[in-house]
Amino acid sequence: MRRQLLSRAVPAFVMLAVLAGPVLAQEGQTYQQPPAPIADILDSKPTPTPSLSPDRSTIALFERANLPPIAELAEPMLRLAGYRINPRNNGPANSRVNWLTGLSFQPVSGGAARAVPLPAGARFMSPSWSPDGKTVAFLMDAPTGLELWTADVAAGTARRLTDARVNAAAGAGFNWMPDSSGLVVRMTPAGRGAAPDVSRPPAGPTVAESMGRAAPVRTYQDLLGDAGDEALFDHYFTSQLTFVPLSGAPRTLGSPAVYLGAGVSPDGRYLLQTTAKRPYSYVVPAALFPADVVVTDLQGRVLHRVADLPLRDNVPTPFDAVAPGPRSVQWRADAPATLVWTEAQDGGDPRTPAEVRDRVFSLAAPFNGQPTRLIDLKERYAGITWGDADTALVTSRWFNTRHETRHVLDPSNPGQDRVLMERNYQDRYNDPGFPLTEPNASGFPVMRFASDGRVLVSGDGATREGEYPFLAAMDLDTGQAERIWTSASGDYESIVGLLDEQGRRLVTRRETRNDPPNLFVRDLGAAQPNALTTFPDPAPQLAGVTRQLITYTRADGVQLSGTLYLPAGYDKNRDGPLPLVMWAYPAEFTDAAVAGQVVDTANRFVRPGGSSHLFLLTQGYAVLDDPSMPIVGVNGAEPNDTYIQQLSDSARAAVDAVVELGVADRDRIAVGGHSYGAFMTANLLAHTDLFRTGIARSGAYNRTLTPFGFQAEQRSYWEATDTYHQMSPFTYANRVNEPILLIHGEADDNQGTFPVQSERFYAALKGHGATVRYVVLPLEAHGYRARESVGHTLWEMTRWLDQYVKNAGPRATAGGAN
Repeated sequence: MRRQLLSRAVPAFVMLAVLAGPVLAQEGQTYQQPPAPIADILDSKPTPTPSLSPDRSTIALFERANLPPIAELAEPMLRLAGYRINPRNNGPANSRVNWLTGLSFQPVSGGAARAVPLPAGARFMSPSWSPDGKTVAFLMDAPTGLELWTADVAAGTARRLTDARVNAAAGAGFNWMPDSSGLVVRMTPAGRGAAPDVSRPPAGPTVAESMGRAAPVRTYQDLLGDAGDEALFDHYFTSQLTFVPLSGAPRTLGSPAVYLGAGVSPDGRYLLQTTAKRPYSYVVPAALFPADVVVTDLQGRVLHRVADLPLRDNVPTPFDAVAPGPRSVQWRADAPATLVWTEAQDGGDPRTPAEVRDRVFSLAAPFNGQPTRLIDLKERYAGITWGDADTALVTSRWFNTRHETRHVLDPSNPGQDRVLMERNYQDRYNDPGFPLTEPNASGFPVMRFASDGRVLVSGDGATREGEYPFLAAMDLDTGQAERIWTSASGDYESIVGLLDEQGRRLVTRRETRNDPPNLFVRDLGAAQPNALTTFPDPAPQLAGVTRQLITYTRADGVQLSGTLYLPAGYDKNRDGPLPLVMWAYPAEFTDAAVAGQVVDTANRFVRPGGSSHLFLLTQGYAVLDDPSMPIVGVNGAEPNDTYIQQLSDSARAAVDAVVELGVADRDRIAVGGHSYGAFMTANLLAHTDLFRTGIARSGAYNRTLTPFGFQAEQRSYWEATDTYHQMSPFTYANRVNEPILLIHGEADDNQGTFPVQSERFYAALKGHGATVRYVVLPLEAHGYRARESVGHTLWEMTRWLDQYVKNAGPRATAGGAN
């Protein structure tokens, strides 16, 4: 049944084709363990995740579950309208949840963290601070659903607020009231019966038709497919909004509906709601279904209709395209109850000439006046950061040029904005940072200002030598910024939050090449910070690994770089060249100088997790991590029209660089990647002889199956037919003459990387006599989660590389030249 993956125990399914031997169509196999010490590292305890309270007095430390067992992923799952849910608890499917298992409160003033007692075997998700910083709310998994719990900082205790009826199918499922008195919760309707029986024989065919209206759509996953899916969607996504106080009896708000969003105004008097309505669609996800966007009071009475949105199944495919009508509807963070939204002025189509692309509006309570035009934008609206009554920062972007504009807006004098700065948003070296925000008294994020009126900004601080996060004060009249603090040389220290109004005391997260990330309180007037936590190295087995940034130049002059990792104890003079794996992911640029920016990682603490290729360092391999594979289109040229040439030239330059360093043997180099990196891998094997083998995980190989665009390609197949064919390694399967390992999650949820991509590519390779192994991981999505799946993936990778790289003899003919 397409819509549901039933609970089951299934071994890894492996298909194997061998060039010189028999073809095994199906080879059943149980999960395998990777070689030592990889398994021990996979099973190590994860480092807790910190969260600073709004009142700046407490850090919540959330213990995280390790890789889940495959039995957890085998729970029933429904794929409905772009969502994947667990019908047992009416929340997201286990493949999409990072369960938390413990909670401690760490005083910022120092002292030991206090663990909050929770039930044995507890696992929870979606933690959220109350605006006053005294309570954390979260959803606790229970046998029949999700319960709302709260943990009290002062008491160090937790309690259950609701029964197991919280509906988190379409999101977190709850919002705090601005006064911290309680929460607005999406609950399953009282007395909801059993789910619809969709196992009956169909009453007729499923019919789709298009009557002459152009309606291109991208390659969406997990869509509704029939009337049974529609019934299930209604059942699991219908909620009853309920006010649940911290003390007192809950009360319902309005009537049940398919709520896709519900947010309380900063003054706590109104609710902004988005509800989906029929007719549903089988070609777009729920976010594009017909919808009502309304404001109600806390009794559920509709006071204002912001938008009656139609089905949006005809949004143009260019990346700067949007649906007509109001979008990005939100509450203004620094006002009691003011709506803000944007509307396209070009019909949502970037191909339509227009002086104004987007217009931003506002409307204050009681919502009976005419909307106020706040600002007109020549690019697409990309967000707004609120400051105070006369200060806001509006960002607009245009994908085609990678151009970003930041506008300073005085909300009290609408329409009188000015440009603060313009930049290429891919330019890391000249990134000025972004305003620091903190929750205000209502829990909404607003800018932090210095005492002299300048806004405090923070950024990554990317340089040739590495990223060095910073705190600065920016004059919004001139755009000039003064650095207040910068992470020290050799450290990577990022800002978690500010502890005073002047921005002189910070909570930071600090790491170095050798020291794992930990939390500190840093007084900018003191020489050294005070440590709050002492989290250990989660993988000390990799402490001796060395790494260095290497730089080299592509044939067309573009500067390239990659991080070279070498195994612990390696000595080039003694050990000579090593087998090496390049693991990469291409990226598109409009500026060659930006594409060539180099940022070292020498100040970062790096340890692998999940199915990381860096685990290969424990098996005697060198790894060139993230070697630059820029695809550059300048002066309006389409980058992908020269994709193969640029990709091949980048790979050739990387191979030459590691060979010239003496750490790699040109005859023992592999290439690999995940998703678009898998696509890259297949193309490099098809178009060059640089590599002995390749590993391609969860990729797409036939671009005719993503005909309305993919990755950064905006043109359709019919607009760029030659490019689609030339970029598809499926087209050139007959040229792949090196062994290739294909791995794919059976339940891949990523747009464009349907498992059929690997299935058909495997068939094409097999049909042309290639050496190929195809591994399907049951129940796994685009990224692999289960402990069994991750371990088996690393076993497959190590085994494959040992056979075709480390222990492979010389090539039959000289390779590496093309």
